[in-house]
Amino acid sequence: MLSHFLLKKNTLRLVRPARLFRKLREIGVTGFSTFFIDVAMGLLTILFNRQIVTWLGTNALAVYGVIVNISTFAQCCAYSVGQAAQPIISTNYGAGAGTRIRQTLKYALGAVAFFALLWTALSLGLPNLFIRIFMAPTAEVLQIAPAIFRVYGISFLLLPLNIFSTYYFQALMKPGTAFIVSVARGIVISGCLIFLLPVLFGADSIWFTMPITETVVAVFVVCMMVRYTKALKDRPAQPEGAGTSA
Repeated sequence: MLSHFLLKKNTLRLVRPARLFRKLREIGVTGFSTFFIDVAMGLLTILFNRQIVTWLGTNALAVYGVIVNISTFAQCCAYSVGQAAQPIISTNYGAGAGTRIRQTLKYALGAVAFFALLWTALSLGLPNLFIRIFMAPTAEVLQIAPAIFRVYGISFLLLPLNIFSTYYFQALMKPGTAFIVSVARGIVISGCLIFLLPVLFGADSIWFTMPITETVVAVFVVCMMVRYTKALKDRPAQPEGAGTSA
């Protein structure tokens, strides 16, 4: 098949790109929010590690290490929904097909809800199973893990929705909103809470950082998602033969 590119009938040619830097800037601005999700995850993990060691000790840190792995699985499930839906939504947005976008959103939210319920149920119901899968636990770790999982695991109810929303907003050419979601969830709200909660409410309140963060972000996400989706219109179909010369 590669030999086709060497034949005369090949019409693919290298050309000089027009307005290259402008296009690169637009691509960077649009895609930065999903890039920041992974960057923020690393930064937040560092903050959690330091605060957990300071307030709760190494056994709690071991449990958190397992939770991070489970959170990564849940996050990847949300990525899959967003990456599958985004090209469909963006294509129909460009075509002015609001009805198709709503249909795609309905299916995407169904998949998001499935993954949310799945990972929340597993985290609340089988915490020590995850502990045994990822490590050889001590009795102390097995004793504290269920309570930690059942607090932190609540965040998995809203995590997939918040992650998916960044893809949805990008597809609708709303990079600013997607950026707000990524930064608020990834470092601003969560970063503030991880320092404030243990000081105000005690060491164990650290585990409420992500449930509170995901809830606050989800309220914003739902409001913006409803607003933008309601504004979608169906572009009138062009009459047959329009644009052709007589």
